[in-house]
Amino acid sequence: MDDDLIETGEAPRSRYTKLPGKGFFYPDSLDDERAERRAREAIEGCEAVVIADGDADGLACAAMIREAYDAALDVEPFEDAIAARLADDEEETDDDADDDASDEESDDDPLADAHAESPVGLLSAGPYSIDTALERVEAYADDGIDLFVCDLCPDDYEWIAEPLEALAASTDAIRWFDHHQWDDDTAAAVRDAGVDLVVGDSDEECTADVTLRSLEYAFDDRWTELAEVTRDHDLWIKEDPRSDDLADYSYWAGAEEYAAVIGAYGVDLPETVRSFVEDRRVEKEARIDLAVDRAVTHEVGDWRVAVTYGRCSQNEVAEGLREAGADAAVIVKPAGSASIRGSDDFRHAHEVAGRVNGGGHPQAAGCKPDIYDDMLDYAHHWSTEGQACKRVILAAFEAVAEEVAAEESDGDDAVEADE
Repeated sequence: MDDDLIETGEAPRSRYTKLPGKGFFYPDSLDDERAERRAREAIEGCEAVVIADGDADGLACAAMIREAYDAALDVEPFEDAIAARLADDEEETDDDADDDASDEESDDDPLADAHAESPVGLLSAGPYSIDTALERVEAYADDGIDLFVCDLCPDDYEWIAEPLEALAASTDAIRWFDHHQWDDDTAAAVRDAGVDLVVGDSDEECTADVTLRSLEYAFDDRWTELAEVTRDHDLWIKEDPRSDDLADYSYWAGAEEYAAVIGAYGVDLPETVRSFVEDRRVEKEARIDLAVDRAVTHEVGDWRVAVTYGRCSQNEVAEGLREAGADAAVIVKPAGSASIRGSDDFRHAHEVAGRVNGGGHPQAAGCKPDIYDDMLDYAHHWSTEGQACKRVILAAFEAVAEEVAAEESDGDDAVEADE
């Protein structure tokens, strides 16, 4: 494939935001091979391993665990790399810069081996790759290590059972910290496997809060502040402007870089990092505006559901749609997934997502409908701005609306009977 077809180049934003980032077009077989190699390098010889979500919350947990093990990486090489990245960005437009998050540094980066340098290995994972991460730890870790899983919730125990139970037999301890909505049976099965599972109240705590209070270590005040500011964004409280800096930086930085920088500085990011974040926000804000302008609002039951499409920052887009009067927002991504965001008047996001191959929180959830069989389906997805994906998600909203209405009707009948 011609590189020009997947590079942003001079294409207008209205066109390239309808397509996935160039990483989407990188074959999974090659990506998996590279990820396997890097996982082995990160895990082998470590005294502990952290499997964490690659966002600000999950990586804050990883930084805390490394602090407790005295295993943080030296931050200076990362700062030098950020300064060099800024200098390079000045020579290209925002549109030319790599606009997709990466959990790993590129092979030609001077910090390409950073993932192998800490005695506490770090593997970034998502909710649908927990099993793969566990399998890699099982394959490459020494016996007797400590294993931590942070900010991740499996939809079903069965698909993690085999590697988790094997690790329970070979590790010294497995500790799992989270704050998502856990199914009771899944939580019980994880605990029965020998895991110390701590799940915080998803309306009150982020996983950084849970990790901070669960580790037997005397953290100083900057870590408490880090958890508070991380929570401000992760729970969408939005009272501390610094939380946006953390969220944006975690998205644009590699996992090792983010863990090293916040481990050294906490929420008081150095000037170089703040400059890098501000530079990237120019493009981010333009994409947010475009996605908000594309939105169409649907009446579903008692709810106003705004649905949009594009490569953008879903939380900020959802906030803009809520400010315009939506009770719920759906942001369909070019890669085929979708984010569902609620409000005080809509707390059923996880129920909607659960009907279309996803899950999450009452006010924040994600999914990827099982509707993509081949590249023609993706081509239709891009050319129609996610029409099929939008349709199945709206159908899920309608089903949940019917359930809620029936429950409210049953409740009213019960009250009348008592009277």
